[in-house]
Amino acid sequence: MLLTFMLPGLIVILNWLLPLALPFGVKVAIGLGVMIVSYYYFWSRLSSGSVFAPEFPRLIVILFNWLLAAVLFLALFQLVLDVGVLGLDLVRWRLVSLPDTVREVVALFALLLSAVGVMNAIKVPAVKDVRVTIAGLPPQFEGYRLLQLTDLHISRLFPASWAKAVVARANTAGANLIVVTGDFIDGSVVMRQADTAPLEALHAPDGVLAVAGNHEYFFDYNDWMQRLSQLGITMLLNTHTVLARGEGKLVVAGVTDLSASAHGQEGPDITAALQNSPAGAPVILLDHQPRMAATAADHGVALQLSGHTHGGMIVGLDRLVARGNNGFVSGRYRVGGMTLYVSNGTGLWPGFALRLGCPPEMTRFTLTAET
Repeated sequence: MLLTFMLPGLIVILNWLLPLALPFGVKVAIGLGVMIVSYYYFWSRLSSGSVFAPEFPRLIVILFNWLLAAVLFLALFQLVLDVGVLGLDLVRWRLVSLPDTVREVVALFALLLSAVGVMNAIKVPAVKDVRVTIAGLPPQFEGYRLLQLTDLHISRLFPASWAKAVVARANTAGANLIVVTGDFIDGSVVMRQADTAPLEALHAPDGVLAVAGNHEYFFDYNDWMQRLSQLGITMLLNTHTVLARGEGKLVVAGVTDLSASAHGQEGPDITAALQNSPAGAPVILLDHQPRMAATAADHGVALQLSGHTHGGMIVGLDRLVARGNNGFVSGRYRVGGMTLYVSNGTGLWPGFALRLGCPPEMTRFTLTAET
């Protein structure tokens, strides 16, 4: 990962910075700054022992994300300019120099674009409404509303104040049930004790149900399962719960994350999750990653809620993220007879906090019977 982000820094220094008509000392200062920013993940590992948990003051984490994204954009824009200049060289059959003003404008645009992306990433998202048709939905559950939060990534970037604001908005969304589809945190229980405390206030008439995401396995998984349970969150780890209204029943099941077995934990088992569930009751499945949606559909799941992809974060990049998730990256999909919804995420990893065209969300689903 470090080498991956060093390369854009070198492109910026060699292709953008060196040709500029600036004093040598200024070039050295800018070059050092670019390399310091490019080493963000190295500094993160030094700060906490994990590249996933930068333990710096929030403002520093925001600055790192802003400047790192600016370096990446500037490297990309500079490569495009280089190709354009090379094309002119070949057409005119002479060397064409790129004016400093063009380089400066491109740098300012990269800084502005990355600033917009970071601000979009760290805001408290609005509630997004989605209506879902469920075959065989009992009439007692017509109009039932559940709210999905996912990929909170509570951390130095998304601290207690942000979590408190998310909880306040979720609690006023009028949902019958709140579900969280994993990646609650980045950091150990000790690191995030205070930052996760606002989650205890999360409430809905039918409770708060959740599954673990892959990031929970990076940081003391068993401790986190205990901590989240203490906060009043019911973890559905290859199991289910039955919601009943009179004679009507609705099953909400959850599976562990695909990364679990790599960390010595029980992997996802939808058969176990649905064992002894009431026959004929529609099933809503919580699965952090959307990759196994076809398997869920084969097991008769009516609605699967997932996250993990962060919606691809940037328009264009979302196509690459989709390829790593069986084509699922953002929004509603039809998989066999099942509806899959992949949330863009409420927060995202503080190592690359950027959103352009893929806004964060907390999603309020209204269930309706198939007509």
